[in-house]
Amino acid sequence: MKKGYIFFLFFMVAGLYAQPPAVPIPTPAQTKKIVLTGGTAHTGTGKVIENSIIVLEGGKITAIGNAQTVKPDTKDAEVFNISGKHVYPGFISAGTAIGLSEIAAVRATQDRNEVGELNPNVRSLIAYNTDSEVIPTLRSNGVLMAQVAPQGGIISGQSSVVQFDAWNWEDAAYKTDEGIWLNWSQMFTYEGWWAEQGGIKLNEKYGEQVDAVKAFFTEAKAWCQTGNHPEENLKMEAMCGLFSGQKKLYVNVNYVKEIVDVVNFAKTFGLQLVISGGADAWQAADLLKENNVSVIINQTHNLPNRDDDDYDLPYKLPKLLQDAGVQYCLTVGAGFDAYWQQRNLPFQAGTAAAFGLTREQALQAITLNAARILGIDKTTGSLEEGKDATLIVTEGDVLDMRSSNVQYAFIQARQIDLDNKQKALYRKFMGKYGLMPQKD
Repeated sequence: MKKGYIFFLFFMVAGLYAQPPAVPIPTPAQTKKIVLTGGTAHTGTGKVIENSIIVLEGGKITAIGNAQTVKPDTKDAEVFNISGKHVYPGFISAGTAIGLSEIAAVRATQDRNEVGELNPNVRSLIAYNTDSEVIPTLRSNGVLMAQVAPQGGIISGQSSVVQFDAWNWEDAAYKTDEGIWLNWSQMFTYEGWWAEQGGIKLNEKYGEQVDAVKAFFTEAKAWCQTGNHPEENLKMEAMCGLFSGQKKLYVNVNYVKEIVDVVNFAKTFGLQLVISGGADAWQAADLLKENNVSVIINQTHNLPNRDDDDYDLPYKLPKLLQDAGVQYCLTVGAGFDAYWQQRNLPFQAGTAAAFGLTREQALQAITLNAARILGIDKTTGSLEEGKDATLIVTEGDVLDMRSSNVQYAFIQARQIDLDNKQKALYRKFMGKYGLMPQKD
């Protein structure tokens, strides 16, 4: 009996080791110069370089330009001939619960909502799971960085920016605790759900709810301006970065009257404000521009909020803000399933391009614009000399789901594995029925 038990354990362990890892192993730091030559480089600044050459050294882009004018030393370098392919900056997903949510139906894998209503001291970064099986599916489509944000309550907590090639949350951290997230009250509540919409009901407690938020911020500002405190107060300490300008305030809000209230609220306390959602932001564009308020647009692939809205309003909202001079970026929202849908971020940008933006403007909305809003544009977000070598190489147009095919991806010049569980399952069952396409 004992011998049989030992054999059982042996074969079980052997079977586990025979399985490929569900999550790709992080790549070691770059040790060898990499040269990408011949591709079309879309820099994220609006500039396109045909027949480009890009040199990656020490995790940075050390040279970029036309191959006819830039002649780097390729001795001892790993050279990628990418003629006919396209190079883009790695995409940045803002305001997402990636790494905090894994399986929507399993409560134990949901770590995005903290207990309580006022939680500015909650740090999403320390709950970020680098072993999430969702992250590789985002990397496969070119999303290489994200702002991981908490949800729930009135003040949800602090967000941080991470890169998607890491052993643990300390390794992943790119910009730590850079903002606090606030869920603004709704003046009107919309009953029903998207498939069976109900009526509109006035929120009679709107003023009371807003006053409660103002009271908390007033107390926090006074606490931060006071010198010595006999007792530690984690909630108040977390708020001090807002009033010193070290942190931004991200507010989930959609409707125009509420947007106006949020802008006036931020002005009262002297805060750096970013609107998340912003479905009606186009109606308050002048106010947003005047007060230097940025917008994180949630989901271009969406339905209009009102029966009398233009059917294509969510698709053309980026164009409306572009024309108004309001700084914005795109994300896939913060709904219960939005974390895994971030893989569709480039295609959301593609829809914006089909409804008014140029393709380079649409690209900028998920690269450099996002980096600017998150305060990381000095080191990432575009293909420029001196910035991190975080980029992708694709066949076809990366904004078009019909032709996009990410061939290579680099995070700080580390070439990452683009495999994921979904691809493995595809190969498994296509192989079972002999349907796997033959390589040329």
